[in-house]
Amino acid sequence: MHSEGGTAASILFGLDPMWVSSAILIATYAAIMSERINRAIVSLLGAGVMILVGVLNQEMAVRGVDFNTIALLTGMMIIVSVTRKSGVFQYVAIWSAKQVKANPAGIMLMLQIVTAVFSALLDNVTTVLLIVPVTMVICDELKIKPYPILVAEIFASNIGGTSTLIGDPPNIIIGSATGLTFNDFLFNLAPVVIVVQIVTAAIFHVMWGRKLHATAENRERVMKFNELEAITDWRLLKQSLSVVFLVILGFVLARQLHLEPGTIAMTGAAVLMLLANFGRDAETQSHEVHHTFTEVEWITIFFFVGLFMVVSGVEHAGVLKMLAEYLIAATGGDLKVTAIAILWSSAILSAIIDNIPFVATMIPLIKNMAPTFGGPEGLLPLWWCLSLGACLGGNGTLIGASANLTVAGLAERGGTTFKFIPYMKIAFPLMLISIVISTFYVWWRYL
Repeated sequence: MHSEGGTAASILFGLDPMWVSSAILIATYAAIMSERINRAIVSLLGAGVMILVGVLNQEMAVRGVDFNTIALLTGMMIIVSVTRKSGVFQYVAIWSAKQVKANPAGIMLMLQIVTAVFSALLDNVTTVLLIVPVTMVICDELKIKPYPILVAEIFASNIGGTSTLIGDPPNIIIGSATGLTFNDFLFNLAPVVIVVQIVTAAIFHVMWGRKLHATAENRERVMKFNELEAITDWRLLKQSLSVVFLVILGFVLARQLHLEPGTIAMTGAAVLMLLANFGRDAETQSHEVHHTFTEVEWITIFFFVGLFMVVSGVEHAGVLKMLAEYLIAATGGDLKVTAIAILWSSAILSAIIDNIPFVATMIPLIKNMAPTFGGPEGLLPLWWCLSLGACLGGNGTLIGASANLTVAGLAERGGTTFKFIPYMKIAFPLMLISIVISTFYVWWRYL
């Protein structure tokens, strides 16, 4: 049973679904920010309350979960877990460090470049899964705190991911809804992404990089490492790199293959586990697979499941639609004002709530504006504003993007804690700088 508004038919005590869903969302975020209770517990409780009070029914809640994102995350975590056993990440860590003579400031810059480029070619979540373990190894050897470098990598992953169709989930949604291709995103967004990355890297260097120091002895120890000795299993390395190459190729050709990235990642994970366990007896296989699954960041996965349901409740209640319509009415149908308003509101809202449902809600509303702006062609500046705002805005808080939470989860496992408020104090102003740069770019190129 559904009401006309798309929410479950009966809200407890006949309350307004808009107010109830907003209250649950605010309470959920407040609990996450307080960090008294684990974020996965909070988001799952929020999801449960959305269903129990009647904002959603169970079927709608399950539909609200973006299983493509969940499958992509889980599949890539499994691939990384198996690949890690070959020693390839230690190899990359040692090689990267030696390129800059084991200078911490140089390492910080080097890893930002690697992260940004990989994020454009893979997706940003996969990239941080590959880069963070490397970073932890290097920082451990140099006896420096990994936190500054990890924050710089979060930014690099979201900035790099903005430049391509497959780099960030909002781009995947926008691309599939509008028919914009991999090349469209690259041509229109890569120029501004390069500028934003250079400015951000410079700020991080001034803020943290130049203050990072390692003793000559620790640097010398890193320089003496032989990167080839880090490879412990050449057979597994060849298998892993072959699967990773095919998975990346799958992402690039996803549209021609009519496959979602989640399917590609999950299939790649299954194939790699099959190859790694081929010829072993059943008991050893069970032990290896069990070990691989324990390395999946289940806290992050279940946090997303709950969060998708909570945001779905707000979406079904009509809150996001109301906000979007209010935004369009407030701009009075002026293309320049509308474009800049979409850019800034997307950035600020994407820092607070997950950018995926926001983008999904904005797409039909922007499409309805085609007659006002002279057909679908006239909407192009708005799509680029939505992408830049949603993807770059994700840097603003710890829960703004999937990559941020993935880094936080991996860092916590390695003994480095990420706190919501301290992160936001640094990240939010930096995110606003990237949006100011984007505003000038959009104005100059399209308006």
